[in-house]
Amino acid sequence: MGLLAWIIVGLVAGVLASLVMGGTGYGIIGDIVVGIVGAFIGGWLFSALGVSSPIGGMGGQIFVAFIGAVVLLLLLRLIRRRA
Repeated sequence: MGLLAWIIVGLVAGVLASLVMGGTGYGIIGDIVVGIVGAFIGGWLFSALGVSSPIGGMGGQIFVAFIGAVVLLLLLRLIRRRA
């Protein structure tokens, strides 16, 4: 996957995760980073559970990144509450 595709997937997944989690987001760059890190987390989670994405193509990549981004945002909120 090319750099532009990673940025698009990261942006879409980060923005969607921010909306679902009820936050205001982290700005365009922050949402891209959350989405890209979420893609790695989502990929790891899906492979660890032995599950594949129910959607193919870029939609499936966005779905996996979205799930990972939601998990990442949950973890960030837990860390902030403890601090």
